[in-house]
Amino acid sequence: MTSNIERRVKEHRIGKNKSTKNRGDFFPIIIDECKDRVTARKRELYWKSGCGKERLKKYRKNQLNL
Repeated sequence: MTSNIERRVKEHRIGKNKSTKNRGDFFPIIIDECKDRVTARKRELYWKSGCGKERLKKYRKNQLNL
């Protein structure tokens, strides 16, 4: 969750984020714009849930097949 997507992606790529530090190249799959922090947090929790992760797998698979 961020208000500056360019900065956040850069931080992930240079290893400033623990969760993506050792996972190789980082690229956003989905960027959700939300009207407020509460909504953004709910969306973030969804994407990190089991259902959200399954949906992300489908997006990744579709992107690789392009």
